[in-house]
Amino acid sequence: MPAVPEFLTPPPVERGEQVAVVAPASNAPESARFIYELGLERMREGFDLDPVEYPTATADPEWLADNPEARAEEVMNAFRDPDISAVIANIGGHDQITMLPYLDGDVLREYPTRFYGYSDNTNLALFFWNHGIVSYYGGSTLLEYAMDGEMFDYTKEYLRRALFEDSVGEWTEADVFTDESGNWEDPESVKTTREIEQSDGRIWRGGEETVSGRIWGGCYAVLVEQFLADRYLPAPEALNGTVLALETSELIPDPAVVGANLRALGERGLLERFDGVLVGRACARSHAEENPRDWRAEYRERQRDTIADVLETYNPNAPVVFNCEFGHTYPTCPIPIGGEVEIEPATKSIRFP
Repeated sequence: MPAVPEFLTPPPVERGEQVAVVAPASNAPESARFIYELGLERMREGFDLDPVEYPTATADPEWLADNPEARAEEVMNAFRDPDISAVIANIGGHDQITMLPYLDGDVLREYPTRFYGYSDNTNLALFFWNHGIVSYYGGSTLLEYAMDGEMFDYTKEYLRRALFEDSVGEWTEADVFTDESGNWEDPESVKTTREIEQSDGRIWRGGEETVSGRIWGGCYAVLVEQFLADRYLPAPEALNGTVLALETSELIPDPAVVGANLRALGERGLLERFDGVLVGRACARSHAEENPRDWRAEYRERQRDTIADVLETYNPNAPVVFNCEFGHTYPTCPIPIGGEVEIEPATKSIRFP
């Protein structure tokens, strides 16, 4: 991969402007259309956005899987459109890496547009990173916007900053969280609230010196896939002085496996290149796996200890912050992948300048 060009942050969205709603990863089934419609309604009423539904936004998930080139072309079309001020992904998926060969990074850089998406959209975020374009990890149609019951005030605040401001600014902790899955089978479920738990706060490990750098990373499962494919990664030296963002999905990976994969990156000399690490609060249940609360707390602790132990071996001077509000638990802050972050252990503060 050639050297990463100078980074640029696409301009903020203005209220009332058009935003493209797309599905560059996957989609909800037609039976969950009510969730999608709720997301659009909240874009309009809660954020004064004008969502423009691109063809993939309502496309069948199987069709999307069979047409990665069409997904890529739609992202580029949305970036090219002068009336579109942001591109919002519906949800994650599992095969977005297959659309990357069809993207034209020069076109995307020529028409910088704010992009919001998480999970499998890590593939797109890292592609943007390689071309010096800041994107936002979070703010998906079917998740943050379409949260059951009321949206978290925390999510609304940080979504507004990520949409309408030049920078997200100070990133404070949330008091509560949930990792309960939404019910996409019953339209009445949107009126209920998921199980909310008290947050145990961010947990700080590692180095004590203030660090700053550009964020690289995203969903753990996608990062593993990217390192295995080894086709779209930046040159190792491009990661020098950056900050790794890492969070695990509803797949609930075994902490020992997470540790083994990170250890392999340590042996490759990659972990030592990061000046700091931000770890999203671990999701410990899913539609397929509803685990009891005590097990969930113990799982998060095991994952946290495993990651901390690996980083202590390969990069003991890097401050590591756990339970950050991004990824597969809620509420969330759309963190800027490719954007600058400052981590200050002495005051336990994180800031996006």
